[in-house]
Amino acid sequence: MILNTPLLEVADLRHSYGDHEVVRGVSFSLSRGAIGCLLGPSGCGKTTVLRCIAGFEAVQAGEIRLNARAVSRPGTTLPPEKRRIGMVFQDYALFPHLRIADNIAFGLHGWPKEEKGARLRELAELVGLSKVLRKYPYEMSGGQQQRVALARALAPRPELLLLDEPFSNLDVELRERLSLEVRDIIRASGATAILVTHDQHEAFAVADEIGILQEGSIQQWDSAYNLYHRPANRFVADFVGQGVFLPATALSPRELEIELGVLKGDAPQDGRTVEVLLRPDDVVHDDASPTQAEVVHKAFRGADILYTLRLASGRKVLALVPSHHNHALGERIGIRLDVDHVVAFQPET
Repeated sequence: MILNTPLLEVADLRHSYGDHEVVRGVSFSLSRGAIGCLLGPSGCGKTTVLRCIAGFEAVQAGEIRLNARAVSRPGTTLPPEKRRIGMVFQDYALFPHLRIADNIAFGLHGWPKEEKGARLRELAELVGLSKVLRKYPYEMSGGQQQRVALARALAPRPELLLLDEPFSNLDVELRERLSLEVRDIIRASGATAILVTHDQHEAFAVADEIGILQEGSIQQWDSAYNLYHRPANRFVADFVGQGVFLPATALSPRELEIELGVLKGDAPQDGRTVEVLLRPDDVVHDDASPTQAEVVHKAFRGADILYTLRLASGRKVLALVPSHHNHALGERIGIRLDVDHVVAFQPET
């Protein structure tokens, strides 16, 4: 159950390597029991933020608080081992000479023998590895090794679990399946967690709240739904999901006219030219529609086909269509708009 009290608070965090500032005023909070995500392209500063939270990097400005206690501020850094934080690394960092049972129990030294054994059995059951505890890491698949790393991080019951690109070494199919498994495991353990990734599908599958980072700053901290349907700025709109921008004219505060028709939604001042974001699910295939577009590209996705369509003006839009509607390149098909969330920004300069 997610409570309202923040377990983690990051306030105006800044960090540089030499003269290069990589984290610029990052602020967010995470409630106990929630799963957060820092999502962004390579080099945006997300891993540096994670390292600051873990205590591996000293902060140069701002503050990090765990349970309302300051653990990082300029001149003061609580050592990582005293923060009650678990870490799952990109390369798993398992001990190759130790059996799976010993890898999982590594952080339990000092625990009474019976409690240690009970915790090991509990975690092995939770991550589905009860039958392979006597094996070594090299005998395990990538997905199994990831679960071992997760169990090891959870073993001492950390206040916060940090996951740094945990699925990047796995193939796409396994990555998608394991991301859902990891979410269930974190939920079942009652842990609070932060995931760092550049993959929005992983972020959407695992996290309750997601922060989009660009050049060291959070552009929007929100739910996946709002990031997709209500992006705060053009960068978020471009980075999350797919879509294209079409020029539009504001007819009134609640009406925007684009090439495909008039949209009802919040608009800038009357008469101003803006650009409207159209997602693939905003453009519906409809044989009865008088508006037609030419198929110029198609990407088969199993249940759906993502069509790239050329409009009369030459501009292109995307449409996600059930795959039994299999149209040929060059064919003209009927389309209509079904836009629930109007997203409009000023044209790029």
